[in-house]
Amino acid sequence: MNALLTEIGMAFAVAFSVGIFASSWIITRWITAYLVRRAILDHPNARSSHVTPTPRGGGLAVLIILIPLIAIINWHYDPTNNAVWAMLAGIVLLAVISWIDDLGHLSVLLRLAGHGVAVAVVLTMIPENHLLLQGHLPLWADRILTGIAWVWFINLFNFMDGIDGLAGTETVMIGLGVFIIMLVIGSDGGKPAIAMALIALALAAATGGFLVLNWSPARVFLGDVGSVPLGFITGWMLLMLAMWGYWLAALILPAYYLADATLTIVRRAMNKAPIWKAHSEHFYQHAVQRGFSHARVTLFILRGNIMLFALALTSAQVVNWIGDILCLTGAVAIVIIMLVWMAHAQPDAGAQK
Repeated sequence: MNALLTEIGMAFAVAFSVGIFASSWIITRWITAYLVRRAILDHPNARSSHVTPTPRGGGLAVLIILIPLIAIINWHYDPTNNAVWAMLAGIVLLAVISWIDDLGHLSVLLRLAGHGVAVAVVLTMIPENHLLLQGHLPLWADRILTGIAWVWFINLFNFMDGIDGLAGTETVMIGLGVFIIMLVIGSDGGKPAIAMALIALALAAATGGFLVLNWSPARVFLGDVGSVPLGFITGWMLLMLAMWGYWLAALILPAYYLADATLTIVRRAMNKAPIWKAHSEHFYQHAVQRGFSHARVTLFILRGNIMLFALALTSAQVVNWIGDILCLTGAVAIVIIMLVWMAHAQPDAGAQK
């Protein structure tokens, strides 16, 4: 940890994150005003968790910060990493597709095709020795599995952006989680480890600045232009963590998101409901429907995510299978407790404030 932190510099890391946070907050305010002037609003409907028209598309502010920062970081620390340059192109592609969808409507097939193209281009640029399952499958099978997992993560990230502050909080936690894990385990990773750490920190700080205006009651929503590219970026970071051998940490960090979205889709498929159609059947949405405030639900998930982060960090440092099993068991227990609370807890008078 000390080696990588010394290379980055504590003062630089603090100034870097504070500057990005403040810039994102300012740009989010500008973008919000623009969205209001253009009447680009998310109007409440029967599936909505909000009750007043709210600007959507605030994720543009996060991307305006992130895209040039990722380019600068990669150019300075790891310029031959073509996968990152391909990822930047993918971010732009997904942002364009998602912005068009925010303004009108694109078919599911067209959106999925865009997700698939963005993922496939990056996967072709990743070195052949970077494998999700560490060589237990042939390269072609490993890449197909990685692509499916990544596209699924992009979409579940979008599905889970349903109440104030939730997607932003999850993004901040994953970004900080990857940053701290890289500090702990990345001292031997050289320049690529530094680049990954700084990209993760930039992601957390930029999303944090947006989150100030997205916290309940939200004054702006991410929109698909925010949630889809953020799912793409966070998915890339988690997959790279897994390819570097820390697959359990990569699985534990987003464990609640993975469980809520996947179980909800499986349940809808079993009930023969259209799985790609917008709905309000996620566990966290049930909690809001029973009377919990957006802030209460998001803070509950945040507390669970902090515990999951602690287990992810621990799993990145253990060196035996017993430790891995204990970390995985702990993560499963935490997620089950979170899901049960979402499904059954009843609010008291204070919980609704």
